[in-house]
Amino acid sequence: GILEKIRLYLIKKLQPGLEDRRKYHEEFATSTSFHGVHNIVHRQSKARRALWLLIVTGCLAIVIWQICSRFIYYFSWPTTTTVVVQYVENIKFPAVTFCNLNRFQAHAVSNLKVVFLIWNTVSAIIQKIAMEDKYSQELNDFLLGNQNFSIKDFTRKNGFYLNSSTLLECDFFGKPCYPQDFEQVFTEYGNCFTFNHNDLSARRVSLSGRGLRLLFDVQQDKFTDEPTLGYTDAGITFVIHSPQELPRFDGLGLLTPAGMHAQVSIRQLKSIIQEYPWGECKPDIKLQYHKIYSTTGCLLECKARYIQDWCGCLPFILPGNGTECDLLKFYKCVYPAVYDIEIKGLCTVGTHNSTCPAPCEETDYPTTVTYSNFGGENAIKYFSTKLKKTPEYIRQNLVRIEIKYHDLRYKITQQQKALTIPELLADVGGQLGLFCGASMITIIELLEYVFTNFCWMCIFLLLKAPEMPQWNNPSQNQPTHKEKKRGIEEC
Repeated sequence: GILEKIRLYLIKKLQPGLEDRRKYHEEFATSTSFHGVHNIVHRQSKARRALWLLIVTGCLAIVIWQICSRFIYYFSWPTTTTVVVQYVENIKFPAVTFCNLNRFQAHAVSNLKVVFLIWNTVSAIIQKIAMEDKYSQELNDFLLGNQNFSIKDFTRKNGFYLNSSTLLECDFFGKPCYPQDFEQVFTEYGNCFTFNHNDLSARRVSLSGRGLRLLFDVQQDKFTDEPTLGYTDAGITFVIHSPQELPRFDGLGLLTPAGMHAQVSIRQLKSIIQEYPWGECKPDIKLQYHKIYSTTGCLLECKARYIQDWCGCLPFILPGNGTECDLLKFYKCVYPAVYDIEIKGLCTVGTHNSTCPAPCEETDYPTTVTYSNFGGENAIKYFSTKLKKTPEYIRQNLVRIEIKYHDLRYKITQQQKALTIPELLADVGGQLGLFCGASMITIIELLEYVFTNFCWMCIFLLLKAPEMPQWNNPSQNQPTHKEKKRGIEEC
């Protein structure tokens, strides 16, 4: 009974007649803002109707093709790169980390080869260095006899140091600087010292052509490296980096040999990368022990986590607050763990799905370096008298380094979205307007038309539903033989 009542209501109230439906379709065709449709309906000539139908169908096909191509292009996540040169009145000076290629003092221990082998194991955490098996027995003997040996304390006390004897001159923008202005850091070169480590507000340059001037004494007679292990150079290596980032010598370090004068001209380059899927950066990644995100800092923290889990200790050269690893754990656990991390790719860099994706914003300092021999004859005599050293010593130990900005500007390389959502909508709207004269109002009209016809179809199906049991089960709906007979008798 309920279905019958619903059926009667739909017939009386909602189901339009055939004439009403025909009139609705005709009114839609004549009043819609979709251009060309009314010409199909109103034209008296069948040939013209067919021509207009062909035109409208062709334009609609072109619109669909163009819109699909724009959406395909948008979901390919295209980007463009813009380069902007910004001129400023003053510019921040970068941090500069200096290291002596001669890592340890010659008189520190009787067998420096063992110390270099130990430091190879330590520096392998930052830069993968294979250790030859022929030295393993010599290293094992040293570890057994020196179980309380601390490579960290040894390096700090007996590595390269910075004082008035090794830093002979220091001048930043016309003002003297001192060893106290440098901060000690550990790198793969042992003891290193960073100028402008804390990014002080005073570390700014307002004139190009001036900057940081230093004169080092590498003291080859006091510091030495092991030629049999491949350490054959003498001089100062340095890297220019952002004050808030760690120094990275691998591929970025500059070398000034002893007896040379290096003039370094730098520029500032800022790179802005789009987040995934347009670019490879992820802006939500934060580092625990570094102020700003960098791939170098992220990679070190990643290695620190794995080594902490596997070995139960933390190498002093990595960031963190874990228990420091002793030499035995360095050799027996940390070194194999670093090798395992490299082989299995547990700490990867670069793409968005890697452990350490590219930073969304990064500052680099492209450099141009020119070299000349240190000092003429008068300069050699002057420093020989001042330092009370022979001219030969001056030529073999002094290193002059000048770092200055090429000009007061910086370049911004910015990755941008090639097609944004407003631009995509503008493209779609332009194609619709050009070929069909359609707009957002037209789309709403079409949706209303489709929705109305959909409702009529649903009503038609609902009206047919109650009649289906009559077709499939006549025993329940048709009168039986006895009922027919009783009806005839009553009649």
